[in-house]
Amino acid sequence: MNPENFRLDELKAEHLLTAVGAAVLLFVVLVVVRRILVARLTKIAPKTETLADDLLLDLLRNSKTGFFVISAIYLGLCMLPIPARFHTVAEKTFILIALLQFGSWASVGINFWITRYLKKKAESDAESATTIGLISFLSKMLLFVLIVLLALNNLGIDITALVAGLGVGGVAVALALQNILGDLFASLTIVLDKPFIVGDFIVVGDFAGTIEHIGLKTTRLRSLSGEQLIFANGDLLQSRIRNYKRMNERRIVFTIGVTYQTPSEKLALIPGWVKEAVEKSEFTRFDRCHFLKFGDSALSFEVVYWVKNADFNFYADIAHAINLALYRKFADEAVSFAYPTQTLFIEKDA
Repeated sequence: MNPENFRLDELKAEHLLTAVGAAVLLFVVLVVVRRILVARLTKIAPKTETLADDLLLDLLRNSKTGFFVISAIYLGLCMLPIPARFHTVAEKTFILIALLQFGSWASVGINFWITRYLKKKAESDAESATTIGLISFLSKMLLFVLIVLLALNNLGIDITALVAGLGVGGVAVALALQNILGDLFASLTIVLDKPFIVGDFIVVGDFAGTIEHIGLKTTRLRSLSGEQLIFANGDLLQSRIRNYKRMNERRIVFTIGVTYQTPSEKLALIPGWVKEAVEKSEFTRFDRCHFLKFGDSALSFEVVYWVKNADFNFYADIAHAINLALYRKFADEAVSFAYPTQTLFIEKDA
């Protein structure tokens, strides 16, 4: 039979039986295999640590029955001696439905990754969930545009001019929204690179505060004096940021000045007194204490020690105890702390 001269009354029964049989068989196989795999993976997936079976289960659950039907019909039509134009229509229809199904699978994959990523982020940085949600939205938008372009191309529409127009329009929009897009991408950089997270205490130039919120355009800090500081994300990333929350230990340097009347024997003992005062706490590590210089009104000792905690209030309690211990020790040893003084000599004329 010549397909180009096809007539419906010339269609033989064996052709119909073969086509219908193949279509029904394919549909049944697809439905049964999906049902068996879903049943098995539903039992297995919760017991395994790998995410591959969880993803496969989600993909199978989102395999549409309509896609199976169209696939079966297309297979049946391919087995019939029908004209090429009918085959072309069937092929284009099948490709359109397949694109929709692949788009659904890709969307499931995006949701799967985002859901797992957000679950981890929520434990450490719940505020970044909004930005991660934006990543999901943008990914799905790009996926939608790609599916539409492929569908139009499948229908025989020249998408070259359309893509070029979208490119020019995209450039115009990008120029008009340059600052907003800059802050948006800076927000994504903050979330993915994590130079800081909610709860970190940072210093930016002359400003300091604890991060309260990381948004799509701005990041908000609460200053030590109570007011809220708001930074554009782009400006924030272009600044030099000091993140004190990432500090494992705090290095403390301070100076002790004693009077020039202090005996040299007592001067030699001062480093030992300081070391004893510092090492009373299990959360400190003594580094050094040296008689460094002769000042205008004091003999200066430089002290360096470490506090094994980054919290400022914890350090303040440690410093309070050390300073109080040194003050009492110096008082017991009759060593006076120096302060700026001036001595005025007046000579009498003979």
